[in-house]
Amino acid sequence: MKIKYEKIKGEKDTKARLGLIHTNYGTVKTPMFMPVGTQATVKTLSPEELKAINSGVILSNTYHLWLRPGEDIVDRAGGLHKFMNYDGPILTDSGGFQVFSLADKKNISEEGVIFKSHINGEKLFLTPEKSIEIQNKLDSDIAMSFDECIPYPADYDYAKKSTERTLRWAKRGKEAHKNENQSLFGIVQGGEYADLREWSAKETVKLDFDGYSIGGTSVGEDKKTMYKMIDDAIKYLPEDKPRYLMGVGDPIDILEGVERGVDMFDCVLPTRIARHGNAFTRNGKINLKNAKFKEDFSPIEEECDCYACKHYSKAYIRHLIVANETFGQRLLSIHNLRFLIKLTEDIRESIKEDNYLEFKNNFISKYNNK
Repeated sequence: MKIKYEKIKGEKDTKARLGLIHTNYGTVKTPMFMPVGTQATVKTLSPEELKAINSGVILSNTYHLWLRPGEDIVDRAGGLHKFMNYDGPILTDSGGFQVFSLADKKNISEEGVIFKSHINGEKLFLTPEKSIEIQNKLDSDIAMSFDECIPYPADYDYAKKSTERTLRWAKRGKEAHKNENQSLFGIVQGGEYADLREWSAKETVKLDFDGYSIGGTSVGEDKKTMYKMIDDAIKYLPEDKPRYLMGVGDPIDILEGVERGVDMFDCVLPTRIARHGNAFTRNGKINLKNAKFKEDFSPIEEECDCYACKHYSKAYIRHLIVANETFGQRLLSIHNLRFLIKLTEDIRESIKEDNYLEFKNNFISKYNNK
């Protein structure tokens, strides 16, 4: 089956909402944070560890899996779920972010995008049809339309042409989509321009996707601009489909997104900062490389229920990080992912109790040490 979204409740003072997404691999609650497993693995974590932190949907990336091991190998393995032994829902990104991060603007055409492989420099050509074909073979629960993630800043003329092309790509991708058990999400672009966001949202909704994503945020813009981008798009998205804010994993940004009606978030941030010794806490982010933690035998957070906090001290994890031991990166990754997943669990409870704004304001005040 394709996914089905069920709205359970709207919060009385905001646009925050509780929901369920029913998939072939179980039902997940929203709002939710989704760990990123770019190459069919969340860095340093096993599927069992992901389940232990209450992970639901996880992400993999079309571009990277296309390069290695190749979509045909994943297909012959029985699809991503069997290949990586993950029995929860999986979402695949389309490769659209790599248009932003790897491709030269001059290599973006109506037909598709020319890349140079980051592995061996080989010339690659990715089209909307090819992106969808790869995702069909990967057999994720949710596939994403191929789009261009507009850089910030971008002038109006460039943003308009890019947004219009993304819509044409979305139509081509939808026509190419052949996996009847896989849902396909459309992506709203438009840069920082309210009229382009409105146009993109309305025209994308007309194509009747299974869900909708707000793209092109968190690409260098200030927070005020980012939140306006969300506002300018989300008001035109349907109530009966899931809404996904791509590439956002800062705790405060998640709170701001939920208040505006976002259901799904993902980001590499929690595992990336873990590899550099950083940990999320309710009192703000800390860096365990700091010498003050050398003899701190308390957990990262007393109230945290993750494996790292239950069994290890800041002093021990600091030792591992300073000694460049992978186990330290694993423990911080477990903690950081559990922190964001627990945050969304608490968010859901606050929406249920109709006190989301109070919860949000209390969290931000403590997180910013005010």
